[in-house]
Order: sequence, then structure tokens, then C-alpha cells
Amino acid sequence: MEMSWVPVKRSWRLNERHYGALQGLNKKQTADQYGEDKVKLWRRSYDVRPPGLEPSDERHPLHDPRYSTLPPELLPSTECLKDVVERMLPYWYDAIVPDLHLNACVLVSAHGNSLRALVKHLDGLDDQEVVELNIPTGVPRMYELDGDLRPRSWRYLGDPDEVARRAAAVEAQASGSKSSST
Repeated sequence: MEMSWVPVKRSWRLNERHYGALQGLNKKQTADQYGEDKVKLWRRSYDVRPPGLEPSDERHPLHDPRYSTLPPELLPSTECLKDVVERMLPYWYDAIVPDLHLNACVLVSAHGNSLRALVKHLDGLDDQEVVELNIPTGVPRMYELDGDLRPRSWRYLGDPDEVARRAAAVEAQASGSKSSST
């Protein structure tokens, strides 16, 4: 990009998926409580949500001061990937597209599931393809778009072996090979 300064826009629409009652639990805790099959289903299906949080639960976004200006009905008690796509798309259309129409170079830095949602939209992936998509953590994915904002091409920036290693780490995490937070 060869820029010494990049303006930053923040949006809750690019937040990581809200895992509801699974928030703050690691994979072992969730598997012990709900069963490994359900945890895999919730984590890697497109339209199946984990159990939601009650509005009174302190982990519910209603209690987070960062979201105090948002209408309460926009704050999820749980989300599936389909919900993340629906949450992210208004940001694409309202914030990113106008900048792209001005020929701006746009850098989107976001969480794994919101990036998967964006890639689903840009690449026209179906529901199963996006579920199987493993975006390597911390590796920029650069798109060249045509005048209609459809991808002409894309590529990961960085050493191909390192990109593959990071994608494999994301896949291993999704399959439960590592013990980390949900």
C-alpha cells in the first residue's frame, strides 16, 4: 500500500461471531458440558446456533458499554455463521463499497468469522464452501476487483509455506486438535 498513515474505521459489524452460552469456555469445557458432536456442529455449521445467553447474563452484549448506542435488538445472544454474514453485509455496502467506488485502497482487519463472511460474499461461496474455508490468521488476503466489485483475482500476501502453515493451524483449531477458547 506504501502509505505512512491509513484512516481507521471501526464497526461492531466486523466483530467475531458471538458464541452465546459457549462464550469464555474452552473447547474441552464445551465438549464436556454439551458433547463433542454438538460443539463441532455449532462451530462449523453455517446455520446452527449454539445455545443463547439470557439478557441478564453479564456476558450478553447488552451489558458491554461499547454497544450502548446500538439498538438492543441488534445485539445477539448467540450467532451462527449465517448471522455473521447478515451482520457484516451492511458494513460492506455502507462503508466499504463507497470507498471502493472512490478508488480507495481498503484494508479490512477483522476476526476469522467476519472475514469468512466477507469472502463468502466476494467469492460467491455457497454455505458448505464457507464452512470449510480456513483463513490463515494474520495473513492479508488481497483482492483485485473489477468495476462491478467482483474479484478479478486474489492472493495471500506472504511466504506460501507460512500461509499454508497458518491455514492448517486454523483447520486444526476448528477440528478440536488444540485446546483454546471458543
